[in-house]
Amino acid sequence: MKVYDAGSIRNTALVGHTGSGKTQLASAILSDAGMVNRFGRVDDGTTVTDFDEEEIARKHTLSASLAYAEWNKHKINLIDTPGIGNFQSEARAALHVADAAVVVVDGVAGAMVQTEKVWEAASELGLPRLVVVNRLDRERASLERTLQSLREVCHRAVVPVQLPIGEEKSFRGVVDLVTRKALVFTPGGNGSATEEAVPADMTTAVEHARESLIEMVAESDEALMEHFFEHGTLTDEELVAGLRASTLNGTLFPVVCASAASNVGIPALLDTIITLLPSPADRPFHIGSEPGVAADEKAPLSAFVWKTIADPFAGRITMFRVVTGTLKSDSTVCNRSRGTSERVGSLQLLQGKTPTAVPEIKAGDIGTVAKLKDTLTNDTLGDKAEGVTFAPMTFPEPVLSYAIEPKTRGDEDKINQAMHRLEEEDPTIRYSRDPQTKELLLSGQGQIHIEVTVAKLKRRFGVDVLLKPPHIAYRETIKASTEAHGRHKKQTGGHGQFGDCKIKVDPLPRGADFEFVDDIFGGSIPRQFIPAVEKGIQETRTRGYLAGYPMVDFRVTVFDGSYHDVDSNELSFKMAGRLAFKDAMTRARPTILEPVMTVEVYAPNDFAGDLMGDLNGRRGRIAGMDTRGAMTIIKAQVPMAEMLTYEQHLTSATGGRGSYHMEFSHYDEVPSHLQTKIIAAAKAERSGVEVDEG
Repeated sequence: MKVYDAGSIRNTALVGHTGSGKTQLASAILSDAGMVNRFGRVDDGTTVTDFDEEEIARKHTLSASLAYAEWNKHKINLIDTPGIGNFQSEARAALHVADAAVVVVDGVAGAMVQTEKVWEAASELGLPRLVVVNRLDRERASLERTLQSLREVCHRAVVPVQLPIGEEKSFRGVVDLVTRKALVFTPGGNGSATEEAVPADMTTAVEHARESLIEMVAESDEALMEHFFEHGTLTDEELVAGLRASTLNGTLFPVVCASAASNVGIPALLDTIITLLPSPADRPFHIGSEPGVAADEKAPLSAFVWKTIADPFAGRITMFRVVTGTLKSDSTVCNRSRGTSERVGSLQLLQGKTPTAVPEIKAGDIGTVAKLKDTLTNDTLGDKAEGVTFAPMTFPEPVLSYAIEPKTRGDEDKINQAMHRLEEEDPTIRYSRDPQTKELLLSGQGQIHIEVTVAKLKRRFGVDVLLKPPHIAYRETIKASTEAHGRHKKQTGGHGQFGDCKIKVDPLPRGADFEFVDDIFGGSIPRQFIPAVEKGIQETRTRGYLAGYPMVDFRVTVFDGSYHDVDSNELSFKMAGRLAFKDAMTRARPTILEPVMTVEVYAPNDFAGDLMGDLNGRRGRIAGMDTRGAMTIIKAQVPMAEMLTYEQHLTSATGGRGSYHMEFSHYDEVPSHLQTKIIAAAKAERSGVEVDEG
């Protein structure tokens, strides 16, 4: 395997909505570039980049994967990414180490929710974008409609550099608007094309589209604009140079046409990637707001770790991009993020799951290494004495939690070990024990995300678990102020027990948690016993009063009491504090609070009315609605208890075309008729009785 320098590399992330054909496109690229012997297909599980059993079973990409193609003395690194919203963090991580985004769009559906999401992510990172309108051989496919949706949802400067020859099933090639030459393919063939003259019935359309392209390129550069006004056009050389410059600076976004499944247009796409997209030498590498670092192979070593794979056989597999210097096999480097030393074994390039050993990887290239001791995602490897340490990527917090329990007794230790490995691989999942319910909780970006994680537990680590909805993290609070009295008195043969306190409780604003105020004057309770009163109240409030949930957002002021010189001690005053708290709750109008989530729903306009009605039925409060092209964004605040089944409903109601995002907003009071059910369910659980919560 040849080692490429930065100027000959193109790092691309294939991104887009699920079902747009990214994985099939990667398969076609690898086939036409001669990197694989077989033209892999998604429908039979033979693609290079979807090799995981769960991906093959679901026929969807679930994790970012690496492949590479050698084409015209260049190396094109391909990162195939998921298009499902639950796994968008994988796409975002890939965009951080790519130099350009190849945005794949279905020629029938056009720009959809995840198209917009990845477009915004690429825009935030300042990445050049090339759009591939894929699946143009399908019924009702239309470049014109797709361009319209892209301009509405993404950017007005989306401009075709090719036009398709033939429509729907007759799609068989493309016309290059720069060279005005037609490339005709054999659908289902080996990707080779014959160069022909522009079909007579396309001449007018081609000239019109070419003029529009020239005008948009000229608009992006003052010198080209002057030349255009003077001569009325641009030369082919000026057009290509101007198109590349405007693509690199993000003022134009070229569009090419293809059908990955029919293997039409792929070589022309590869040529466009090399011609128009930047190499690592063209674009400094940076994360967040930090200044960019140029790809200089003579500089001290720095490599950024963007993904970790937990393999039960190979151990930890680390994916990295070498930013500066050269990383060599069988060397020792410093983990600059952790201040530790790492022994690097055999460096490898990945073609899906197939590794190829290489002696070194130069600045700008992407590779992998197995069995690093301490290195995880977001770490920087490099020279100990000098070099850079890159800021970490940020990952979204989990939005949904489910309870898990082992099917086999004694498997809890195995779950802990396996989940630790999976958390290393996927920074968007969390594994914890709920301090209230004592349940083991698996938290992630949505139901599919959690189901896939459970499948990995079983397949990779042999741990089979049951998945069930968790108890909602309710809270309790009070709505009224009151005074209360607690007295603990117990006489035994020797010293007795005596503690006596008077307290006042007051409601506090949401989020204030708990305050304890010592307002004792005159020594009615000795100073050394006041902390015991607070401790008794603290212990009791964490167990709640109505349904066993922690009591929050209130103040307790201890203002009076009495003691006995011999019988008073810390335990007695702790018991008095407990009794005073329970007495206060009989008059303080206790109530139950529930977590409320901020929810954003993305769906085609046709479904907006039904979805808003459904959210209202889930006790949601609609906060606003926005229309973007063919899509509607509904913003609402909805109790978490009502959102546990929302993903299934949204998928069913929209035919899989809708998606949503939610995050915690605040706690709010539960309606009284539902509080009765929550209290009954809590009591039944404590007694081991099944209760209908519906």
